[in-house]
Amino acid sequence: MPISTPANTDQPFDPKPRQAELADHRTLVDMLQHAPGSVSELTPLLERPIYATTLYLARCTLDTRFGRFRAFIFQDLVHKAYTIALTYGDVVHASELYTRLHSSCVTSETLRACDCDCVQQLEGALRRIAEKGSGILFYLMQEGRGVGYVAKARNRMLVQASHDRLSTFEAYHSMGLRKDHRSYDTISHICHLLGISAPFVLLTNNPDKVAALEAQGLKISRTESLEFEPSPFNLAYLASKAASGHALRQPRLSTLKSALPPEPVVPFKPHALPEAQRFIYSASYFLPMRPVDNEVLLSREAFEARFGGEAARRYMEGSASLVLGFERIRNDRFIVRIDSARLQSFRREHPDDPVVDLLTTPYWFRVHVYFDIVTSQEFVVLTYGTPQPDDAPVVRLQSESLFNRFPLTATDNRDKFEKSVRHIIHYGVGAILLLYFDGRGAGFGAYATDRMMTENGLSRSSDESYRKLAVPYDSRDYDASMILLRHHLPGAKIQMVMNSPTSLVRKKEYAEALNKHRIDIERWIFLDEHALGD
Repeated sequence: MPISTPANTDQPFDPKPRQAELADHRTLVDMLQHAPGSVSELTPLLERPIYATTLYLARCTLDTRFGRFRAFIFQDLVHKAYTIALTYGDVVHASELYTRLHSSCVTSETLRACDCDCVQQLEGALRRIAEKGSGILFYLMQEGRGVGYVAKARNRMLVQASHDRLSTFEAYHSMGLRKDHRSYDTISHICHLLGISAPFVLLTNNPDKVAALEAQGLKISRTESLEFEPSPFNLAYLASKAASGHALRQPRLSTLKSALPPEPVVPFKPHALPEAQRFIYSASYFLPMRPVDNEVLLSREAFEARFGGEAARRYMEGSASLVLGFERIRNDRFIVRIDSARLQSFRREHPDDPVVDLLTTPYWFRVHVYFDIVTSQEFVVLTYGTPQPDDAPVVRLQSESLFNRFPLTATDNRDKFEKSVRHIIHYGVGAILLLYFDGRGAGFGAYATDRMMTENGLSRSSDESYRKLAVPYDSRDYDASMILLRHHLPGAKIQMVMNSPTSLVRKKEYAEALNKHRIDIERWIFLDEHALGD
């Protein structure tokens, strides 16, 4: 066997070959890695910069009640969650940026729930950022403090079953969960891609967010609180947050009493539906929903207790009337229309007057949450009332839209949800199935890309965008939806709420699913054509 000759150690070391090799490596890395500020208005529309595990998807304009924001959409390649960076003004050259890290809350931002303060914080932060002239709101898909809606719903079920004797955080602990599972790692990635280096004025009540950002090397110049007056429905939740270290004063000072659900809530263990074992029935609890168009619903007994005799007329008198009118509706119930602004002013001077209770009288829907083992998504069904044999419940399949969680000036999707709720409340029995999948089932990434393409003239319509994206016109799982509706509404007939006759014609899969599951439509309610009661 030949013997190798040892290297001549007497020769001087020459660093030039190694330096040249490292330079070649840096060139390779530069070819792969995107530099700071790679995402801007000038980014070519087909480029998708990436940093670490965060991928840039699209950008578009959002007109809100507080001004025009720019939305930059990112997705984490590990957890698959989206982050929307809503920017206002010049975020690259600002000396400081008013900033909010906001975790998604489908119940308050889409379903109008009033058992937390999330939607108030969202809108309050956007208002303050616009007032300051420049800033950014990071909207993170981290429902239920990062545990997802299934665990959040099970938490709410347990808290309600305990009559608020268990706090939100105690319920999470009993379920084997930490008080907070959120991660903010994508924030530094997005700041790199957007070229943001200014220190943050962080709009938060949570000191943990400050520590999380500073751990990533981001600069926090100071924090400013976002606190709002508690209600009977979120007082217990806000008190639990204050006890866990959030900078909240009002829960400790409030003289309100927490409101309990209208019926007992009995917790249960998750189980598969016998007729469709892909669905794991995970939770059920009561959702207090803000009334639509200031129309408060009262039972006959509650109406007579507040407005017996001529009491209602007293609140309707004069140019500054608190009650704008009332009517008796189906099943011996009453709709009372109020002027909420006047009533809030009246409450400050007359806090004990029973009429002020109308400000905190919600619609009580029951929420049913399912986990689908096929798609790994949640399905949410809201039910109202108990169907009787002769009833034809009012039903709506409501497609989710993440952008419509923000206070937009164009409220088409939100209006459709509210109109559907109003039809259900007036009839007295119904259900809404929430389809989470944006973009007609293709997902939020496809929807945001469609917005970018049409905004920049690359497509003349969403249909053309979807052809370029190579996705079908409608990818929503109507078959799964009908299975869940049939489970909750086993009767023979329903009233189905649709946008228009045209939308029904275009959704062939929708009609096929109705026929397959033998769902009898007694009446079509088209939101774009029929007023309530037509």
